Amino acid sequence: MLGSTLDKGAGPRRWNRWRPTVDLHRHDDLLVDRLELIVPRQGQRLAAAVVQDIASVSPETTVRTHRLDFEDPWDFEEVYTGLLDFVRGLTFRDSEDYLVHISTGTHVMQICWFLLTEARFVPGRILQTSPEAGNAGPGHVRIIDLDLSSYGAIRSRFEAQHREDVSFLKRGIETRNLRFNALIDQIETVAMRSRAPMLLTGPTGAGKTQLARRIYGLLRDRGRVHGRFVEVNCATLRGDQAMSTLFGHKRGAFTGAVRDRAGVLAEADGGVVFLDEVGELGLDEQAMLLRAIEDRRFMPLGSDAEVHSDFGLIAGTNRDLRACVAQGTFREDLLARIDLWTFELPGLAQRPEDVEPNLEFELDRFAAAHGRRASFTRTARTRFLDFAASARARWPGNFRDFAGALTRMATLAPKGRITPAVVREEVERLEQRWGRAEHAEFPRVASALGAAAADLDRFDAAQLEEVLRVCAEAPSLSAAGRVLFAASRARRRSVNDADRLRKYLAKFDLDFATASAV
Repeated sequence: MLGSTLDKGAGPRRWNRWRPTVDLHRHDDLLVDRLELIVPRQGQRLAAAVVQDIASVSPETTVRTHRLDFEDPWDFEEVYTGLLDFVRGLTFRDSEDYLVHISTGTHVMQICWFLLTEARFVPGRILQTSPEAGNAGPGHVRIIDLDLSSYGAIRSRFEAQHREDVSFLKRGIETRNLRFNALIDQIETVAMRSRAPMLLTGPTGAGKTQLARRIYGLLRDRGRVHGRFVEVNCATLRGDQAMSTLFGHKRGAFTGAVRDRAGVLAEADGGVVFLDEVGELGLDEQAMLLRAIEDRRFMPLGSDAEVHSDFGLIAGTNRDLRACVAQGTFREDLLARIDLWTFELPGLAQRPEDVEPNLEFELDRFAAAHGRRASFTRTARTRFLDFAASARARWPGNFRDFAGALTRMATLAPKGRITPAVVREEVERLEQRWGRAEHAEFPRVASALGAAAADLDRFDAAQLEEVLRVCAEAPSLSAAGRVLFAASRARRRSVNDADRLRKYLAKFDLDFATASAV
């Protein structure tokens, strides 16, 4: 920008005062190949004199002037829009190094240049110049790279804040799983930079609710939100109750509506609402939720006036919402609206490295809740950690199962010491429970194999369950074989379905008599 006051000067004495646009070219360590000089309508004569002086001190510099007028050079919107249009009209090349001189122009212009450079509309660095004492000589030059990695002290402060924020999101647990740590890093970045909805996916008990609460706490502590955190499990909502819980109702809107209700979206005005198990919402509720997300407005049941609520949204689900869209149970447009930032939380079985730090966390939680501390003996601790991080530990309930196991052991620990006997009892309890739960939907397998059913992969259990069903309904081994292998019979030269089925059952130490009886 031509400095309408700072760049003025006439006669020989003009070299005795600092003129930022001219003196920019008097530094031996800063050689300017080209200057794009923005000149207002009333500055044409001054611009000609400045261009002439630049030519005398830096003949290798090409100066190109650009006419740009502002009705009010202190009006932020006008200045930013004008400079943005000007920048978009330029051509930037990777082979060139760009500097944006912000020492001239109004303060509003300087701020706008900074913002345009920070947003990378100008792919360059900030150039700041200042006079020497006495306002004489070429002054001082400072180049400011907006990449904070160039500034050690500033970078350290930002990195420390980032580490603190990430630790907060992880509940202070020093997790070791690379995938989970990268996920939390990204969530922290998005939470600080975007107000778009977040979708947390992952198995039940993976920590979606706890993470949603921590995200809200981070936003509140950093001054990004000022309202409440309101959570609701959508799996518990049906019919009018769902509409009322989400959007509120007026008295008399339906049977049982004896008083007005605000609804969670209104209660979360200025804050964050967490809709857990969002995939369980009905299609009508989904349609209203979509509009509420887009317009921040919705109609309570029985009301003829819309309600406005500026809420942030975090949704959670353990379902595959894309599969739900294909099945027609979830709206595609709603998924598109909440799917901008999707984060899949891994289950505990996928994070064996994090078993040990979470163990310490759960013991601390037990101590805070019960007023007494429990600790492992060295042998007991080793045995439990070996089991908890092994393939034997399925953790279908993830951290809920894990926390429950620690609570039971800490409660049963004699004199607060968790012994190998306590660990052995808990491991047996977990394996027995998981074995029952794993094959509860495969009753014939459980009946035929007993405790050994727990050692089957789900794939094998599902296949064996169907084989046993066919055997139970068939009059003979051969008849069962014909049903099970009907599609492949035509492609085989020798057909012995009974022998093929007999060999399959023998893999599980079963015969047809046993199989047909379950």
